[in-house]
Amino acid sequence: MKILLVFGTRPEAIKMAPIIKAFQKEAECFETVVCVTGQHREMLDQVLNLFEIKTDYDLDIMELGQDLFDIHTRVLLGMKVVLLESNPDWVLVHGDTSTSTAAALAALYLQIPVAHVEAGLRTDNKYNPWPEEMNRQITGRLATYHFAPTLVNKGNLIKENIQEEQILVTGNTVIDALFRILEKINTTNHLIDKISFDLKESGLKEKIVHKYIGSQDFVSQDKFVLITGHRRENMGQGFLNIFNAIKELSEKHPEVDFIYPMHMNPNVKTTVEIVFRGLNSDRYNNVHFIDHLDYLTFVYLMSKAYLILTDSGGIQEEAPSLGKPVLVMRETTERPEVVNEQAVILVGTNKEKIISEVERLITDNEYYKLMSHMHNPYGDGKACERIVNFFKSSL
Repeated sequence: MKILLVFGTRPEAIKMAPIIKAFQKEAECFETVVCVTGQHREMLDQVLNLFEIKTDYDLDIMELGQDLFDIHTRVLLGMKVVLLESNPDWVLVHGDTSTSTAAALAALYLQIPVAHVEAGLRTDNKYNPWPEEMNRQITGRLATYHFAPTLVNKGNLIKENIQEEQILVTGNTVIDALFRILEKINTTNHLIDKISFDLKESGLKEKIVHKYIGSQDFVSQDKFVLITGHRRENMGQGFLNIFNAIKELSEKHPEVDFIYPMHMNPNVKTTVEIVFRGLNSDRYNNVHFIDHLDYLTFVYLMSKAYLILTDSGGIQEEAPSLGKPVLVMRETTERPEVVNEQAVILVGTNKEKIISEVERLITDNEYYKLMSHMHNPYGDGKACERIVNFFKSSL
């Protein structure tokens, strides 16, 4: 059976990489073909190198100033050529990107069946997150099989009249990827030196790198809050609120470091630089804006963080497996499972709420322990095995 896996962004690559490896291990059953669109470029290539994945097709669509119209049309046209040449039995796409939707639509036009990895996530608000919510709903209508991370996701699909036999609950493949990287860090001695070097190269001060890297247990003394932000809906006033909250928190808690690896999206980076111009003065020497990190270094930083403040979807899934409380800077989430488990709290871009929840986690040890010991509903790291076995059963 020939399986074509298509993805284009860093988060997709992280979540599809362990599936590719799982199919490649079953070479007697599957011919595995990998196509990347290059919707992200440098960030995508970092993940491919980390997981040692070679691509068969690269559409390389990335252009300066591209918008959603550009991405969708370039992927759609590029996939026509790939699909005609490779002639796969199945196309696997992931999640909620323009790459996934356009690739699934191209497969439909050539009557090639599609399987959707990370299916069934919903907010039911077409503009939040935008355009991801409609991307995944459209991809869901185009797919034949749906690999849902949780029972909640399965329930969403059944409500949309997807037949139960077309749905497999797998867990989320990001947990497979996370466990693979943690094992790599823990079993490869020189990687700590690489991580230290990468953090210094990113702009993190040497004394901060030495403070945290390699330390076994600093939670009771040294704390840092890891921050990420990149979502379109937070641009403008949302980011202003977030940054002003960080500024106030850094003043109230000079003993806590706030580390913010900036997303490579130039719009995000420009906004950060405008708002925080001059912030890293002596007065704010506990706020550290650094360059984008590769996935391995970022996983290590997550594992050392005291708590995480983010608008990312993937981090909501990963952090509970590391025992890290997460404050999500979004008004809604398509991942209600971790909210229900109380491992994640929605704070939106409300300045006061961000400040109060961060302060509570910093000062209330019992509350911190409660959040950090919650169950992760996104699986046991065997999602990829379940997906491969599903296809094997149809041979």
